[in-house]
This record gives sequence, C-alpha cells and structure tokens, in this order.
Amino acid sequence: MNIDICEILKTSETIAVVGISSNPMRTSRDIADYLVANGFDVVGVNPNKNFNDANGIKVYNSLLEIPHKIDIVNVFRRSEDIPLLISDVIKIKPKTLWLQLGIRNDTAVKDVVEKGIQTIQDTCIKVAHSFC
Repeated sequence: MNIDICEILKTSETIAVVGISSNPMRTSRDIADYLVANGFDVVGVNPNKNFNDANGIKVYNSLLEIPHKIDIVNVFRRSEDIPLLISDVIKIKPKTLWLQLGIRNDTAVKDVVEKGIQTIQDTCIKVAHSFC
C-alpha cells in the first residue's frame, strides 16, 4: 500500500492523541498543541481519571469513549504497548493509525493494515506536517 502522508494530513480533520501527557513540557502535549494551532480538531486519550483537559484539549480515558469520528489515531506509547490499542483502533475505524517517531510494532499493526486502515510508523506527525 502506497501512503501519501501529505494527502492524509490535508484530508483529515480530527486527531486523537493517545498517550497525551498532563505535563505541558512533554512532547505529546507540544505536538497536540501544534496540531490544534494548525487547524485540527484534537482530542486526547489518557486513562488517568483525574486528567480530562490539556490546555483546552478534551481528554478521554479510551478511544472508545470519544463520541465522534476520528480520522487519525496518533500514538505516543511504547512500541511494546501497541498491541493493547489494536482492538480499539479497529473498533473506531480511523482512516489512519499513526505511531510517532521511535514507535514501531509491525506484528501488532498487521491486523489494522488488514482491516484497510492506513498505518504510519516511526514518523513524527509534526515534522511530516511541516513538509506538506
């Protein structure tokens, strides 16, 4: 499958940032804020029950709690944690599963790819967007 990253970003509106941090100095927050500043509708996913807002970004406990369609699931979790997300990703059927720079799990994403969900691994969405 040939993936056009710029086309994905140009045709996407909603992005779920999985692993968004309550710490505003973390990369996940910087990138979420960047995406908002560049016109995306961003929601966060973090299972911390006391964390429901990140600088105006609504934070949910899981992907399944998000009440609207998601175009891109952008993941900030360790590579070995990716299998824990796969069934929820398949259930919500985003256009794209995007694993941030340094995150790759070919075995775990195989089921997502087989379901027709575009998958990008080991790539920073902020850097990619800056080139589009």
